[in-house]
Amino acid sequence: MTRIAVLVGSLRNESINMRYAQELEKLAPKGVEFVFADLNLPLFNQDLEADFPAEAQAVKDVLAEADGVLIVTPEYNRSFSGVLKNAIDWASRPWGSNSFDGKPVALVGVSGALGTTQAQQQLRNVMLHLNTHLMGQPEMYINGSMLYGEDGSLNDDARSFAEKFLNTFLEHIKRFQP
Repeated sequence: MTRIAVLVGSLRNESINMRYAQELEKLAPKGVEFVFADLNLPLFNQDLEADFPAEAQAVKDVLAEADGVLIVTPEYNRSFSGVLKNAIDWASRPWGSNSFDGKPVALVGVSGALGTTQAQQQLRNVMLHLNTHLMGQPEMYINGSMLYGEDGSLNDDARSFAEKFLNTFLEHIKRFQP
């Protein structure tokens, strides 16, 4: 069983990024489990580390049990969301217990015309700093208006690219399994 921790950087009920993450989950082959972390966390405050919040520990636990991490991010003001940054800060703390350390990671995001290019570029810097094994290709910068057909399901091009992305990520994860 391959377990993928999924961090979706939007708390919105109708999040297009959550919807896309769920579409990827549907495309996953047998033996692959997506575990969605709840990122509705208190704001990071180092003063709270002594009594580490249970919600933040739950995110660390999801990451600890995962073989790989899929980050699905919106783009807000040419960057990734505060929700995602907050979760990353909690998961990398306290010092010396970085839950991302050595994890294979892939980035994807759905947004407007630029499709999260800027958000993902900044996330790449953060993930490299946290000592992850970041997947380089294929990059997935998705314009949300181009994903779905009239019936509400992924169109053929979007499905094909999503399958390629997911299969490449699964191979990436295998390279770093003991």
